[in-house]
Amino acid sequence: MSNSEALSSQALAELRRRYHLERERRVRPDGARQYLSAEARFGYYADDPYAGETSERRPLQDRVDVAVIGGGFGGVLAGARLRQQGIGRVRVIEKGGDFGGTWYWNRYPGIHCDIESHVYLPMLDETGYVPEWKYAPGEEIRRHAVRIAEKFDLYADALLSTAVTSLTWDETSGAWIVTTDRGDEFRATYVVTATGTLTELKLPGIPGIEDFKGHTFHTSRWDYGYTGGTPDGGLTGLAGKRVGVVGTGATGVQVVPKLAEDAGHLYVFQRTPSTVDVRGNCRTTSVDVGADHDGWASERRDNFLRIVSGEQVEKDLVADRWTESAGLLEKLLPGYRRPEDRTAFEAAYEVADAAKMNEIRARVEQIVTDRETAEKLKPWYRYACKRPTFSDLYLQAFNRDNVTLVDTADTHGIERMTEHGVVVGDTEYALDCLIFATGFSVGVSGIHSGRLPVHGRDGVALRDAWQERGPRTLHGFTSNGFPNLIQLGGTQSASSVNFTHVLDEHAVHAAALVAAAEAKGAVVEPSREAEDAWLRILTEGAPDHEWFHAECTPGYYNGEGRGRPNGPIAYPHGAFAFHQLLKRWRGESMDEVLKVSKPAQR
Repeated sequence: MSNSEALSSQALAELRRRYHLERERRVRPDGARQYLSAEARFGYYADDPYAGETSERRPLQDRVDVAVIGGGFGGVLAGARLRQQGIGRVRVIEKGGDFGGTWYWNRYPGIHCDIESHVYLPMLDETGYVPEWKYAPGEEIRRHAVRIAEKFDLYADALLSTAVTSLTWDETSGAWIVTTDRGDEFRATYVVTATGTLTELKLPGIPGIEDFKGHTFHTSRWDYGYTGGTPDGGLTGLAGKRVGVVGTGATGVQVVPKLAEDAGHLYVFQRTPSTVDVRGNCRTTSVDVGADHDGWASERRDNFLRIVSGEQVEKDLVADRWTESAGLLEKLLPGYRRPEDRTAFEAAYEVADAAKMNEIRARVEQIVTDRETAEKLKPWYRYACKRPTFSDLYLQAFNRDNVTLVDTADTHGIERMTEHGVVVGDTEYALDCLIFATGFSVGVSGIHSGRLPVHGRDGVALRDAWQERGPRTLHGFTSNGFPNLIQLGGTQSASSVNFTHVLDEHAVHAAALVAAAEAKGAVVEPSREAEDAWLRILTEGAPDHEWFHAECTPGYYNGEGRGRPNGPIAYPHGAFAFHQLLKRWRGESMDEVLKVSKPAQR
């Protein structure tokens, strides 16, 4: 029976009604303001628990070829690709105590990647490394970032446990003046920003959060001193304790099973359930993944990207739930083709989406034995409204006697905190420990947010330059008036569910720009005409996703229920086509951004 035969128009209408009802239960008038940032009186939540005592050093006042801001995979890959281009002094500045970015900070129990490790981990071909699991644990991923940094000698000039505080273009020296929170004031001919999009942890703005006398921490700063154990489990410090966890997204789905094993009692405070599909993690061999020839990892990675970008391939090399559901990802990211017949597309999409979500909800019923709990765990929204999650342990955890699911949809989350616990409805839940699995704020880090002041030619602030008309770039990397400033992973480019692949392609592009500028004695800076032409491409081809996200349950994809931000934000034909465009442009048109001669003084 086809999907269209299995789902009648009446059934679809009922589903729409239910989705709308469940959405309205969760929309809050304060939107993103419901969260607190880990600053000021809450700044201790963001302290680095892994670096140990930061050693004193003398502030630097030297000059480097390239300053790379951020030591996550974006920064590590930028550094590695610059090294491959023969660039000498590359300085990575990272506020964490080591390389790794998200994988440096996130060390919570149960952490794994949700993209197959053989396509998620970059530079496998270059490092000769083959992951042992289909979905690698977090420590293996962190170690791989370190492996790349070591191979390409990025520690030599790195500044760790250091945050950049300003960037100022100095016309006289033809360089950026880079200042940091440790007193550094050095110059860099080029700056590559790789600050990420999900880097600033957020806390739930629960009234009375400071009144609670128990223990609290955020999952990105896991307190093993309190819980005991390791990311593999064995949290002996939680024996006999009443533990609460707030947040049931990708982090919550991974951490709940480990907490359930060791806590005296675990309370899971849920506002919106995630879609939880089969993970099927398993050990893999080199034979399993075809790692028997040069370039195997790049081939596998490109194959995955083609599929999730809507391209046709002869064979699905990864064959997991991501590639199986690729047709439903067209609303997950704003970078897919505009359908010729929108009405027909939306109708077909709705049928396919309903079938997938019915499958997800049926899985909940099959696994969770308590009917009331199972109903609360069923997600009532379209598949791509939230990032899908995968687990063979999460739903099963709710069959344990020591686990209680507390649904907070009707109260829009936890209502308040007391000295002893949290209040939902008429019930106070006494706790010894409350863990925040509430994720990260979107778009508040780096140069786009204005938190890192950037001043280009004539002292013009980047934030002011973009205030009236929004961001102006060429390909999302460079901007007029801000020479030799190259942005990775930013707006007006293209993204994918496998973000490390995107970052690597961006790193290749950034390194090529620097190498070409060095070879020609030029600065990297697009004209306003080039920016205008790129904006037209983004605007004219942009698909209309507003109709989809406006009906989604609240989350960071739709501004907590307010729909997508206005304006073009991504290349409209997907990441695979975008990477091909960049490759052609580098071969045919790169000179258009290399026309301004450098000053003689270096």
